Amino acid sequence: MFWKKNKTPTALGTPEFIVAGLGNPDRKYAYTRHNSGFLCVDALAQQQGFEIKKLKFRSLIADTEINGHRCLVMKPQTYMNNSGEAIRDAAAFYKIPPEKIIVIYDDISLDVGKLRIRRKGSDGGHNGIKSIIYHLNSDQFPRIKLGVGKKPHPDYDLADWVLSEFKKEEEKPLLSAIDHACAAVELLLDGKIDEAMNLYNS
Repeated sequence: MFWKKNKTPTALGTPEFIVAGLGNPDRKYAYTRHNSGFLCVDALAQQQGFEIKKLKFRSLIADTEINGHRCLVMKPQTYMNNSGEAIRDAAAFYKIPPEKIIVIYDDISLDVGKLRIRRKGSDGGHNGIKSIIYHLNSDQFPRIKLGVGKKPHPDYDLADWVLSEFKKEEEKPLLSAIDHACAAVELLLDGKIDEAMNLYNS
């Protein structure tokens, strides 16, 4: 993954937003479809010039500034199905409401390279989102869905599919989608959700 690295931003004050990418922490899952959220926030970190390496709230975090907004960027280390526990702890500590929690994750209903941005909504069968909704007691958080492609055939095991790695031919559209997702994060932080949806929804 290659992105231009800008100067390291300085964070002042208390975090106003959480930007959470979802995934699984083990190295063996690093480039799997289910780790699209991790890949996206890693790309955001490279673009913005910060590192997600401090351990807090059962997550790897960065306390940084993006577009003039102080953000807590998170990679929960609780494994996907318990993502909500980490996000709840951070949100409670900083008193950040669901409306200011941006979640980035994989979506099997979208082809690789496609994005879908939503202001709020149900879990759609995604266990990480189900956990977040349960622990925040709210579905009112914006989210960016990264397409990872449908199962090759209906009988294919879902867990095997989302824990499989991206194919070589999928790398270019994936990188393009991640780049668009990072740009969408900046718009969401500025409150421009409609603009982000108009620009990047597939």
